[in-house]
Amino acid sequence: MNLLFPRYEDLLTAFYFDVLDVDEVLLFLMDDNNKRQQLHPTGQRFNFDTITNDESLAMFIFSKQDVIRLRGVMGIPGGIPDKIECENKTTSEGLDGLCILRRLAYPNRLADLVPIFGRSESEISLIFNEVLNHIYTNFHNLLSDFHQVWLNHGNLTRYADAVHAITPMQNCWGFIDGTTRPVSRPIVGQRELYSGHKMAHALKFQSIMAPNGLIANMFGPMECRRHDAAMLMGNGVVQHLHELLPFHIYGDPAYALREEIMVPFRGHNLTDAENAFNKQMSAARVCVEWGFSKICTLWAFVGYKKNQKVLLQPVAKSKYYLVAAILTNCHTCLYGSQTGEHFGVNPPALEDYFLNR
Repeated sequence: MNLLFPRYEDLLTAFYFDVLDVDEVLLFLMDDNNKRQQLHPTGQRFNFDTITNDESLAMFIFSKQDVIRLRGVMGIPGGIPDKIECENKTTSEGLDGLCILRRLAYPNRLADLVPIFGRSESEISLIFNEVLNHIYTNFHNLLSDFHQVWLNHGNLTRYADAVHAITPMQNCWGFIDGTTRPVSRPIVGQRELYSGHKMAHALKFQSIMAPNGLIANMFGPMECRRHDAAMLMGNGVVQHLHELLPFHIYGDPAYALREEIMVPFRGHNLTDAENAFNKQMSAARVCVEWGFSKICTLWAFVGYKKNQKVLLQPVAKSKYYLVAAILTNCHTCLYGSQTGEHFGVNPPALEDYFLNR
């Protein structure tokens, strides 16, 4: 806080022993609050027009032109409005609010963003959460609804052909797997979130990756100790996959064999052909891990364990990770992905990804 009382505890101790009276304590608190609310040294708010393309890529993951393009597709009715108004009447332009999602790109402290955006920590926090809510509320169905243009019959055929070109599997359009995301140890409910296998407190998500590099489905979070097969039956995705037959997806041995999901051959006495099949499919299925890795590479905030506080942040509601997944899909539409290059399938245009949302 200051040289005399560097911590709030010191200030309260001084008040308790009558070193300071109430008025003096209030003055110290007001002075500290003013310092925290300081704007950019120039006194100016963030101006997107003044940054270069390289700065935009470094700070916001997307190029300057693509940030504007992303704001355009997310500004459709129900998306990010032209003017964002928080519950305490703090306002921001929609484009500026989208840029404040930089907080996801690296585990920044709010104080680190004050010089960039020329706003107080509390304003940045409010706008960040408001934009997060807008994206989650209006676009989370992009990770749950299979009735999308890029998942029509013609495109599913194209994905299945791409998979069959490098594996023996026919009619396979995607791959499924689960991932655990470590969280900070909560003060209550520790047993529910603890995984003895991972030796950590964590939440679990399940994803379906298409050969074009897009995450077609993301379900979660659930307790980390839940089995992948239990997550599959608990999210209703099997019913949606049934509608896509004869196309199916492929999973690891954790899943049960069914007409919607193919799995490896099991047992110790497999033939050479069966072992070769498993090996080829395992090499293809790794694309799901590439998807999980890309999310945490682009949006490192969701991979920073100490910032994932289940009881203090919307981590348990999955907003951070699911919004990061949506933004990752947007990045894939604009810049491609390792998965798309591996299978030789291009993702849809950004505008097409948001159709039939």
